Amino acid sequence: MPHYRSAPETSTSHMSPDMPRERMLASGTSVLSDAELMAVLLRSGTAGEPALQVSRRLLDLFRNDLAELARADWRRLASVDGIGPVKALSVLAALELGRRCRLQEVRQKQKITSSADAAALLEPLLRDLGHEEFWIILLNRANCLMDLRPISKGGISGTVVDPKLVFHEAIQFKASAVILGHNHPSGTVRPSDSDKQLTQKLKDVGKALEMPVLDHIIIAGSRFYSFADEGLL
Repeated sequence: MPHYRSAPETSTSHMSPDMPRERMLASGTSVLSDAELMAVLLRSGTAGEPALQVSRRLLDLFRNDLAELARADWRRLASVDGIGPVKALSVLAALELGRRCRLQEVRQKQKITSSADAAALLEPLLRDLGHEEFWIILLNRANCLMDLRPISKGGISGTVVDPKLVFHEAIQFKASAVILGHNHPSGTVRPSDSDKQLTQKLKDVGKALEMPVLDHIIIAGSRFYSFADEGLL
């Protein structure tokens, strides 16, 4: 991939790199680095360290991985010198707003025509979680989105899914078809044997109810696995 040259600096180039709020006022959010945006959230540093330096230390703790930071417990953030509980909660709230914004944008595309469409709906909900959750996408006869519904929440290695709950939600919404989805916090995208068994069980129930299971999507970080694409449905 070619390296894109940075745009020429504007009249804000005289500003100190420790003045992210001023840079943001003058040039907008897109010109700020992750550390500078974090510094705007933190507002202040410590007696001997500006907010920007505190931000860099916080990001270093999470290897500059914002997804990993979003998954962290607030206590871990608060343990960083210069952060504390209030700033930790502010950071996590901002990341959650960003996640909800992505989800809202995806929801605006109503028709689900591929596994990529389904994964795009589930990814903002599941990719940053440190535990497993199981969701369903409810579709009408035209494969248009009716709703997304959480079914169960578990631990790091799994969650219990009751088929009665899955199809109770679908029947309540008068859905015509469902897509299953859950995440693998381990980062392993391929399904386990229990994932395959559960999918087959739900497929059989859906067939009996004339409410087909169109796919089962596994979200693992930025990757996804589709049972339908792999010929397992």
